[in-house]
Amino acid sequence: MEHKARVSNLLLAALPQPDLQLLARHFRMIQLERDAVLLRSGDPVDRIYFPLSGLIAFIMDMPNGQTVATAIVGNEGAVGVLSTLGPVLSPMTAVVRVAGLALQISSTRFQSLLGDSNALNGAVQTHARALMAQFQHVAACNALHSVEARLARWLLHVHDRVEGDVLPLTQETLAEFLGVRRTTVTQVISKLREQGAVRSNRRGWIEIDRPRLEAASCECYHLMRRRIGRIVQPEEIKPTGLVGSASLAAGQGRRDA
Repeated sequence: MEHKARVSNLLLAALPQPDLQLLARHFRMIQLERDAVLLRSGDPVDRIYFPLSGLIAFIMDMPNGQTVATAIVGNEGAVGVLSTLGPVLSPMTAVVRVAGLALQISSTRFQSLLGDSNALNGAVQTHARALMAQFQHVAACNALHSVEARLARWLLHVHDRVEGDVLPLTQETLAEFLGVRRTTVTQVISKLREQGAVRSNRRGWIEIDRPRLEAASCECYHLMRRRIGRIVQPEEIKPTGLVGSASLAAGQGRRDA
């Protein structure tokens, strides 16, 4: 009997087995290296990524050269899927901020498979609604809340998507999350440390105290989780989908047609 491996990407795991197998033969497993650019703003989207681990930030490039994060995605979502809703160029840059693994498929192939799977179409719509909800909340939070509360919120979002209480985040990434200078990040981290929300801040690593970080965050963190939770209902996203490991292994090391 073929060994079955659990799919750790929740969008894929929600698909019925036949629909998942439609995709599996075209996947290529890749490493997500930290700071790797998966999409660039203004470029056509030719690859779609389903993270199994790690974290990707969607970045807006401002005219003055500054960058600011508008959303993050881990193994609950995908990168590049919104391109299937219409023939548009990528409006944002997608950058790996925590290293991990992903399943990659060509956007052309993925688009052709959408016509064969109602479940896959549903997964794309679910992801689009959840991502748009995150964009809206981040914009509102940036306008209303202090930089300390916003950083606490971002750290909680990252913690939801990685293992352990030590987050592999650089000062540059934190500045990008907040849209501020690194000197401001240093001041904010110091304030969170005084509150006990951040226990240490080694170069490229931040150790957090989850309960105290939640206390330091604005209400947007829990509002965002609840709103996205209402969009992504349990019956839509269940991490129970299985895919044959042989099918995934066959995709490794080759580029899909």
